[in-house]
Amino acid sequence: MRKNPETMCSDPTQDVTIRIPCALAERVAAYAADNAGTFSSVVIEALDFFLRGQKPV
Repeated sequence: MRKNPETMCSDPTQDVTIRIPCALAERVAAYAADNAGTFSSVVIEALDFFLRGQKPV
């Protein structure tokens, strides 16, 4: 049985530290700057699209 993600954490957000290649970090930062977003928002959206099996528009 799948658990509801909303009930898994007491806080709606969670700090996560990952290490990614420098070139990828630069691409994320550039995308965020070009689209008035943040580094975190780009990563969250990309992970969400990937995990849902969707493709960004």
